[in-house]
Amino acid sequence: MKTIKRFSVLLAVILIVAGCTDKKPETVNDSLKTPAGRILHVALTGNDTNEGSSGLPFRTIQKAADEAMPGDIITVHAGIYRERITPPRGGDSDAQRIVYQAAAGEKVEIRGSEIVRDWKKISGDTWEAKIPNSLFGAFNPYTELIKGDWFTPTPAGRKYHRGAVYLNGDWLMEAAERKEVFAPADDKNPLWWAEADAANTTIWAQFKNTDPNQQTVEINVRPVIFYPDKPFINYLTISGFTMQHAATNWAPPTAEQTGLIGTHWSRGWIIENNTIQYSKCVGIALGKYGDDFDNRDTESAEGYVGTIKRALAFGWNKGTIGGHVVRNNKIAYCEQTGIVGSMGCAFSVVEGNEIHDIHIRRLFTGAEMAGIKFHGAVDVRIRNNHIYRANMGIWLDWMAQGVQVQNNLLHDNSLDIFLEVNHGPMLVSNNIMLSKTSLLMNSSGAAFVHNLFSGKIDVINYDSRLTPYHKAHSTFVAALHDNPGGDIQFINNLFVDGGDASQYSKALLPVVFDGNVYTGSAVMAGQKVDGDKYGEMNSKAQEQMMKYTYQPANEVNALTKNDFQASVRLEQQDNAAYLEISFDKEWLAQKRTLVSTGTLKNAVVTDLPFENTDGSAFVIDADYTGNKRNPENPSPGPFEFTETGKQKIRVW
Repeated sequence: MKTIKRFSVLLAVILIVAGCTDKKPETVNDSLKTPAGRILHVALTGNDTNEGSSGLPFRTIQKAADEAMPGDIITVHAGIYRERITPPRGGDSDAQRIVYQAAAGEKVEIRGSEIVRDWKKISGDTWEAKIPNSLFGAFNPYTELIKGDWFTPTPAGRKYHRGAVYLNGDWLMEAAERKEVFAPADDKNPLWWAEADAANTTIWAQFKNTDPNQQTVEINVRPVIFYPDKPFINYLTISGFTMQHAATNWAPPTAEQTGLIGTHWSRGWIIENNTIQYSKCVGIALGKYGDDFDNRDTESAEGYVGTIKRALAFGWNKGTIGGHVVRNNKIAYCEQTGIVGSMGCAFSVVEGNEIHDIHIRRLFTGAEMAGIKFHGAVDVRIRNNHIYRANMGIWLDWMAQGVQVQNNLLHDNSLDIFLEVNHGPMLVSNNIMLSKTSLLMNSSGAAFVHNLFSGKIDVINYDSRLTPYHKAHSTFVAALHDNPGGDIQFINNLFVDGGDASQYSKALLPVVFDGNVYTGSAVMAGQKVDGDKYGEMNSKAQEQMMKYTYQPANEVNALTKNDFQASVRLEQQDNAAYLEISFDKEWLAQKRTLVSTGTLKNAVVTDLPFENTDGSAFVIDADYTGNKRNPENPSPGPFEFTETGKQKIRVW
């Protein structure tokens, strides 16, 4: 998929139907509606020459995909399926979807790997397997390198291959040099190394105190698991599967973004109730299609502006692209992102997902790693997710406008939320941020309401990049603008322990603090100021900055309780998480008002109001757990309370 021309006829039809306008998309329904549809069955006992009935099921999911028409449900029965699914068509509408679902009560796994046996011990912990290249076909992940815009090998010049070796499901790491795999194995970091010739691929791997022939050892053979080979495959539901072991490539915003599962520039998918894990780079991709400009002279702000223009010409609008629902999935062990999306994520809902162990090995670096990494998050709702052990929890980069980040639990990340070169409006409310760094801010037009901050806030004072903003609830680019710091509203937040807002003591645009509480060692704005920090600065940056004047933050209605310790502690038990926190009812003596569309000031650059993604007004009248807030005087932070003392609250 390296050319737009192949889809010009299809696009013309789509744009005629959509009117090439930002028409409101149909609402994605919670139910799986399939009026008059068939149910096609897949089982390991089946045969692809069968009819696909419950009595005569297909053998492969791909065969069912080839047969399925809009309105049909594909039900897959228990077992491990080692295949790639390339859906040839999508549904016609939300009411006429094609549904892929695991049979109720049955465990269904789809793997991008194959089992390797006949390992031969070489010496010490090192074993060897020789695999015929015919196993891989046209794609050999042990010769294919990870590469793309903003990918940074560590150290520079090191080669990273897309394959992996798995021992009983968990992966070994690729050695930097061949000699490393012949050394004694590290208990926590066993290694592999591969070399290929014209006929075979030889893999050496470390198995400490283990005979791999007595265990399950698998290797990657497929680049993806569920991914269309062309754009505009719409209205699919994928539900209830365990999908793992994909040799995915790096997914920058300027190139085709593939994941273990990916929507490939489509509309209206539902990805729900799945376990998605062990993808070399990306778990779920909601992003960009591929074209002839992929990774070619695009690694710059100007290059990405060109990418955006081409995306608009290729159907990026509310009636054609995005509007996905990604909910209640478990996403883990991905070395780039759990969920990625460049523009194709727009108008989507991401909720109820548990995302962890993302970029945890830190083998390579770049500019695209996070639990959730979105470009073009227009009218996206990210809510009720649990994100931990990631380099960043949520990273919204370019064009986050109308986005709502609400009721998320973030902890044990290098930092929890990064907003980069956006102009807003962006609402961040009722979140629990427990990492040492709560925010990294290089954006304007954000409102932080009723959050719990237990880490510092890092601030970029100015970035000279010219980045887009849009008409309201639209992908239509209104203009480009540079990125002065400020235009931030902190309302009714609770700062505890290491919470530190001091870097917002001054900014180039107004910063308002109202109704916040600072406990223990938390630091409010105005108490200290670090040196100024800058993002990307072009040759005209100093001239551009002369348009602005630093101004102090405006802190009103603040309550500082340095002698009170909230003693915040997170405890995880089985599949639940509990927050221990101490409240002080004296905080309620400080009068606050409910936050709503009417109480928040418009974003400065875009001059747009804070409102719901459908354009309606909102009021933040419920807390993190769904309890109604006191309309006369809401509590600070994400929880409503009435009494002093320690509470243990289930937060996941």
